[in-house]
Amino acid sequence: MERIKVKVVNRSGLELPASATPSAAGMDVCACLDAPLVIAPLKRALIPTGLRMQIPRGYECQIRPRSGLALNHGITVLNTPGTVDSDSRAEIGVVLINLSDAPFTVQPGDRICQMVFKQCVEVEWEPVSEIDHTKRGKNSFGGTGLEGEAAEAAKDRRLAPQGKINNCQEKKTDC
Repeated sequence: MERIKVKVVNRSGLELPASATPSAAGMDVCACLDAPLVIAPLKRALIPTGLRMQIPRGYECQIRPRSGLALNHGITVLNTPGTVDSDSRAEIGVVLINLSDAPFTVQPGDRICQMVFKQCVEVEWEPVSEIDHTKRGKNSFGGTGLEGEAAEAAKDRRLAPQGKINNCQEKKTDC
């Protein structure tokens, strides 16, 4: 695996995030709390980590859920993956949500998420009036592999509950 150096300020008093095994992509991050915090069913909370980082330009840190918390307790990271940009110097906070029907208590020092560092690319936009057509075409959200009337029917089913989504649909143009 490639290695990068990341400067870190750790005010948590806890160990720095580390991979549990040599091939693990994610590093567990712990809650930096003074006292237990209860997340009620279907509620969310911002959990501090006590960590601030200086990530090299061209990289980001992704905050991802822990599979065990999701499976066993219905706890996940709400904005998955959360992105920590290379120019951010703020303390990392993790937005957890309780999707279960029971309260969940986060204890000080609990492993609450994983962080994964990823390389980023910069985009140079090229404005055009048309883009190449593909077999998939404009099908998305369950429309992969559908063509013709089947694709239109799938599109109608996906849009029916919401009605008009934006001005692009009203004008029958692509946005």
